[in-house]
Amino acid sequence: MAEYNINEVSKMMDIPSHTIRFYEKEGLIPFVKRGENGYRIFREEDLGWLDFIRCLKITGMPVSELREIITLTINGEDNFDLRRAILFNHLETLKEQQIQLDKAFDKVYTKLKYFDKLEEEFRSKSKNNVNM
Repeated sequence: MAEYNINEVSKMMDIPSHTIRFYEKEGLIPFVKRGENGYRIFREEDLGWLDFIRCLKITGMPVSELREIITLTINGEDNFDLRRAILFNHLETLKEQQIQLDKAFDKVYTKLKYFDKLEEEFRSKSKNNVNM
């Protein structure tokens, strides 16, 4: 089984080492083992967890909710409904954010089209003024 140190994981996953240390300090990766020298030893399954954490952090999930999911995962197998509820609630938040983002995208696209139209009118007027 492959093992990696924090620098290797940082490069492989494009996560700064200090962020990985922060995740550990916050209880998000309590499963990472340490070698005799005290250095973190990451295994393949640890990388999967880090990817899961990174994904949820990108979506804005609070550290407290991430910690709760991980604690529930570590502490027992018969708490699927609790873990599912956290993710479902977060998904509902993401859906609402998606609606707001879609509206924002529409506004930006509309404004870009407007600028294109204004620029076209400006260039047309400038061209006509030069030809006079």
